[in-house]
Amino acid sequence: MSENYQLTEHPVHYFNPMVDLTKIKRVVFDMDGTIYKGGTLFPFTKNVFETLEKIGVDYTFLTNNSSKSAKDYLAKILKLGLKATPDNIATSATATFFYLKQHYPDVKNIYVLGTASLREEFVDHGYEMIDEYNEKEEPELVVVAFDTTLTYDRLCKGTYWIGQGKPYVATHPDTVCPTDQDTILVDCGAVQALIEDVTKRRPEAVPGKPEAAMIGAVMDKYGLKADEVMMVGDRIYTDMEMARRAKVVGVLVLTGEATLETLKESGLTPELVLDDISVLRDLLVEAKKNK
Repeated sequence: MSENYQLTEHPVHYFNPMVDLTKIKRVVFDMDGTIYKGGTLFPFTKNVFETLEKIGVDYTFLTNNSSKSAKDYLAKILKLGLKATPDNIATSATATFFYLKQHYPDVKNIYVLGTASLREEFVDHGYEMIDEYNEKEEPELVVVAFDTTLTYDRLCKGTYWIGQGKPYVATHPDTVCPTDQDTILVDCGAVQALIEDVTKRRPEAVPGKPEAAMIGAVMDKYGLKADEVMMVGDRIYTDMEMARRAKVVGVLVLTGEATLETLKESGLTPELVLDDISVLRDLLVEAKKNK
């Protein structure tokens, strides 16, 4: 962390004076810990998005969780009372589609270690599913995701194809999915680690946070430059690290995992450090007013 990086005890804990908020066209929001906690919206969240709409700033909801499709997340966002369309949702699967189109444009037949809704989303994007009972066809590529319905047979077959040299991609690196339940939700990264231990092979790519490809897919979709995009989240080593890699404006909020203490220990330097997204709303309103 730079010696000039001075944190304060005010709602705006840090603001990089080089950042021009008048350029911001789209704000990308992490969800849990940023706009809600445990499925309950923060009291200021609705007004934040109503205000963004009024001042002409677009937004995207972004999550690493690939156990649900973009359609599932859209339904959740709408149920929480926020306005959204399919274009407002991006998951690590979205980043994976972006990566596959760039690096494996001719691949059609794939094997997916993922939930039914995720496999359906791959079909919607033009892919054909190979399942563990298909003895006639081989997949061209394997995708490892956060599969809450994972079975032993599917795991073994996917690992077999990877061991046979098929290229494979993991949607995101998280080993555990956060939960307020008395359990551990084993996530994509842990399954990837198991496969790597068995096959001695690492995935060709892991497009989810903190990889720049995650937010790069959003930027590419809307033709945006780095200084026109803002990444807002509560996690330092995923949200803020991705912002750093993609060179977009990183905004750390203290409503979730990160604290000022853990930020100091991390060595990362987000462009803004704020109490919550209501402070960001006020800063953007003021910037647009003075534009």
